[in-house]
Amino acid sequence: MQTAPATNEATPPGWDKARAHAIIDGMKATEGAALPMLHALQEAFGYVPHPAEAMMAEALNLSRAEIRGIISFYHDFRQAPAGRHVMKLCVAEACQSMGGPGVAERLLTRLGIGWGETTTDGSLTVEKVYCLGLCACAPAALLDDVPVGRLDDDTATLLAAEAAGGMT
Repeated sequence: MQTAPATNEATPPGWDKARAHAIIDGMKATEGAALPMLHALQEAFGYVPHPAEAMMAEALNLSRAEIRGIISFYHDFRQAPAGRHVMKLCVAEACQSMGGPGVAERLLTRLGIGWGETTTDGSLTVEKVYCLGLCACAPAALLDDVPVGRLDDDTATLLAAEAAGGMT
């Protein structure tokens, strides 16, 4: 009896090859298709699944490295599923000048994660952004697309605790 060769790659969470194929095929003729395709894949899956990169590369006649380069260049694309809640912390100049980096680093340390990572309980992903347009209220954050200004250690900790507690 012949068996399939072993693979080191597990099936990504929520992966649906047919759905990805439909998205990619439906957009491959679009001018500048790579970015709209990546946005559509992330909308469908919550992130850009690794197997979709090869499918995109083939459809667009690009290398997998070129697709990976696009994904890694744009900070809006996720390469893994996000937590139940997403906190985006601004690291632009106004937030830097008002102590944002210190608040962010202390929060990440308390959570035991790095930028772009998710807490072990899956409740919160913390991402870096380069401007939220809340400069007058710096440092600023977004928690699930809700703006928070004048972020400090206490507020950041409270937001993370609310996310862990099942906030909706």
